[in-house]
Amino acid sequence: MDNTQDIIDIKRHPIDNLNEYAMRCRSDLQENSILILNKFLKKEALSTLQQEAKSLQNKAFYCSQTHNVLLTKRNLLLENNHPCNINLLSDKGCIPDDLVPSNSHLRTIYTSNKFKKFIQCVLSKDKIYPYADTLSSINYNYYQRNQQLGWHFDNASFAITLMIQSSISGGKFQYVVDARNVEKNTVNIPLIESVLKDKYPVENLHIEEGTLVLFYGRNYLHRVTPVTSSIPRILATLNYNHEKGLRLEENARLTFFGRLH
Repeated sequence: MDNTQDIIDIKRHPIDNLNEYAMRCRSDLQENSILILNKFLKKEALSTLQQEAKSLQNKAFYCSQTHNVLLTKRNLLLENNHPCNINLLSDKGCIPDDLVPSNSHLRTIYTSNKFKKFIQCVLSKDKIYPYADTLSSINYNYYQRNQQLGWHFDNASFAITLMIQSSISGGKFQYVVDARNVEKNTVNIPLIESVLKDKYPVENLHIEEGTLVLFYGRNYLHRVTPVTSSIPRILATLNYNHEKGLRLEENARLTFFGRLH
């Protein structure tokens, strides 16, 4: 039984209305490369997820890694100080899919045919699939004091997140447009260099608790600034693929979860 109506504010976000509401969301995403659905979760459901996230927090695997904006290996043909070779820091805690309870609201949303059809319509895709491994489909992410997500472009074509808990200070989502175009295979090196030197006006996005965000992160340079409060920033990610049977790469699983399965 699909009881997403007990979790999602269907009156505010009628995700089963594919002809009007979903199409409007698709238009917003195509125009802005980001879709922000405030108050997507009902208050009671958000409170339940906040309690769940806090109860799981001591099981999170924390990792710290350096990376460049492209999330690729160092390009030996470029100087070490080239904008695409500069090392940046990302550190966070992560709860993998197999530790998310079977009765979690997150799993109810993730497996809901109504929700999947809505996402498929918004993305203009015929089908989306869960990850084939046991770790990568649903995740809680924790950013404690001084933890952050460094500037980068996503490898995945899209990202779906739910803001569970905002930090009191810091932990801001920032992004820059026109930094890359994957389809045209172009990278705006001067712009990236200016951003990394804090000389470029970036967009600051305040994401309220209970908000769903769908983001095309392959073309937008983005980051989460360091959290500066004792209250952590907690984000849930709902991760799908365009193809069936795909697993997150082994190296990525080891990095984010500390194990392969």
